[in-house]
Amino acid sequence: MAIKMVWTTLRTSAILFIICCVIYQLAITGIAQLVMPHQASGSLIYNSKNQVIGSELIGQQFKDPQFFQGRVSSVDYNANGSGSSNLAPSNPALMERMKASIEEWKKQNPDVPVSSLPMDLITNSGSGLDPDISPAAAMAQVPRISKLTGVSQDKLQALITQNTNPPQLGMLGDSAVNVLKLNIGLEQLKAGSGS
Repeated sequence: MAIKMVWTTLRTSAILFIICCVIYQLAITGIAQLVMPHQASGSLIYNSKNQVIGSELIGQQFKDPQFFQGRVSSVDYNANGSGSSNLAPSNPALMERMKASIEEWKKQNPDVPVSSLPMDLITNSGSGLDPDISPAAAMAQVPRISKLTGVSQDKLQALITQNTNPPQLGMLGDSAVNVLKLNIGLEQLKAGSGS
């Protein structure tokens, strides 16, 4: 009786394992690849040599001031794990980090007053990997980038407008600009202008 029960349990476990862990996963992956192949493959972005340079879904750090900068990351843009510092607004460590970000902003962007600094450029996202910034955060960086690259402010503003995504379904969230796509467009503008 006990052996029959063990075999029944093992057989049921094996069948459920095959259904839930193999068949279900293959079916969902297959459907996703058919319905939305770009997203199912990680929303990867390729360069002209067909090399992966990033994902639309994961932020990257752009240290060169000639490029648009994204949000501050608590995890140094390490996609192996995401998270935030979880510091309360009253925490002195958060205040010091934000003051340092503001000082860096003033140094890199002397033509843009701190009063025009959008909050998303000095605050973390919940994941630390946010690939997007607000259109205002992108526009605030235009004077610096124009001065360093020689690309006109009008062209940079047009690039931001072209890369601005509206809220999802027209009402969920805010308009956002993907920083990686924006910087790819900036590279193309620089190449076209001979910079």
